Amino acid sequence: MAQLLSTAAEKLSLGADAGKVVYIDEVKGSDEAGQGTQDAPFKTAIKALDFAGESAQIQVKKDEEGYKEISASALKKAKKTLVEQQRKAKKQEEQKLKQEQEKDSSLPKAQTIKIRDAVASRGKRVKVSGWVHRLRVQGKDMMFAVLRDGSGYIQCVLTGQLCKTFDAITLTLESTITVYGVINQLPEGKTAPDGHELVVDYWTMVGKAPGGDDAFTNKISQDADPSYLLDQRHLVLRGETASAVMKARSQVIKAFRAHFEHKGYTEVTPPCMVQTQVEGGSTLFAFDYYGQQAYLTQSSQLYLETCLPALGDVFCLAESYRAEKSHTRRHLSEYTHLEAELAFITFDDLLQGLEDLICDTLDRVLADEPTRQLIEQLNPGFQRPQRPFMRMTYADAITYLKENEIKKEDGTYYQFGEDIPEAPERVMTDKIGKPIFLTRFPAEIKAFYMQKCSDDRRVTESVDVLMPGVGEIVGGSMRMDNMEELIEAYKNAGIDSAPYYWYTEQRKYGTTPHGGFGLGVERFLAWLLNRYTVRECSLYPRFTGRCTP
Repeated sequence: MAQLLSTAAEKLSLGADAGKVVYIDEVKGSDEAGQGTQDAPFKTAIKALDFAGESAQIQVKKDEEGYKEISASALKKAKKTLVEQQRKAKKQEEQKLKQEQEKDSSLPKAQTIKIRDAVASRGKRVKVSGWVHRLRVQGKDMMFAVLRDGSGYIQCVLTGQLCKTFDAITLTLESTITVYGVINQLPEGKTAPDGHELVVDYWTMVGKAPGGDDAFTNKISQDADPSYLLDQRHLVLRGETASAVMKARSQVIKAFRAHFEHKGYTEVTPPCMVQTQVEGGSTLFAFDYYGQQAYLTQSSQLYLETCLPALGDVFCLAESYRAEKSHTRRHLSEYTHLEAELAFITFDDLLQGLEDLICDTLDRVLADEPTRQLIEQLNPGFQRPQRPFMRMTYADAITYLKENEIKKEDGTYYQFGEDIPEAPERVMTDKIGKPIFLTRFPAEIKAFYMQKCSDDRRVTESVDVLMPGVGEIVGGSMRMDNMEELIEAYKNAGIDSAPYYWYTEQRKYGTTPHGGFGLGVERFLAWLLNRYTVRECSLYPRFTGRCTP
């Protein structure tokens, strides 16, 4: 207000916008929404002077006779009132500034911190900004506000006059505030995040969230329809569960990278716009690329293989896209894909490397105490899987399904050569109750590039890693290293080999036994954090029919 009045005073003294015609309608006008035009007039002459300056030509409408020039007495009164308002506002600003200066001079200078630094800042006067996560009013002279800034939570205590301001009385959840005060450890028997609380001596409102029908608690509730919650994902993420999942996700990705760095891998960033398929044409997202047919990548595997001669063992963390019209709890149309390729290895080396990756990543994640606490919060009692992981061939799985009466929908048993769908696979995995390396799948149900076993050409050197509660989280294999065999595989799959020349020539210019795998990060997280669906493990999940917000 003071700034507006100061601006008005400058206009009055300097004669800004001299001669400008401004319209006011004392009945239907609006000082808030008006623009000073005939179609959108102001309501008062004071607003007209504030808007256009002392020399403005003010036209007034009081009745149906239309606009008339403001009278001299009315203009004089408006000018006098404006100057008086300016004087009062200036005095109020000066008093407020004086009070703040007096407060600052009597208290230690506040150190700006993030909530994660609160334990190390106990006993010091600090400044903390964040969102009101929880709010409790106790009588007229005490308020408890749990503040959240993304790095943690802290309980703030407001007492006395701090609870009696307009902002305090109308404070709402998810409002942003800045508080000043000292962090004190709580006495034994009292509880709060991190065992302490910030005793506030001064605070300011940064951004007030709405109350009433638009209040945060009316927008989000635990029993709301899942589709509605996905529409409100930007607000759901503020909840303790969703934010915990995202924080754990961040640490898991860091641990994956740390593992590969420790092993000497090189990280690369393959393209996501491609003109070749990897996992079958039926799941490709097609688009027009400057008049040519192109697709969103299903996997970066083929590009990773081309990096082996130049960079050695490589990996990438990138998005992959599958146009499967699948509504299962483990499918996404866009997911984060951890992929790696290794040169000069055997199939046993590949399996050992996968086991090392999973176990080492878990060790790194659980060694970080804040993340370990998040995992305990989301998946109480989680235990690391025991090594070595169980090895089971596809043929053994077919036998297991028969022996355990796990049948197809039509009541018949699964036969060798048939794909084992998600549901029976998960039933088997949950019944066994531990990680499984399911190996040696028939060639006809696997991708064209997978190396066939030397002792049984019907099956491939392939592996799916199955986890209880989720099912498959990793798919991998040795890759064909013989060029003639690969060209024949293109033909058998009905694929034109011409666009794959750059992939095929890996076998021409110094071929080598090599293999790799792809791990679905969201599936890994669903297993680790005990989430019902992979959608909970994605920031903004994309699946059939969902591409918003």
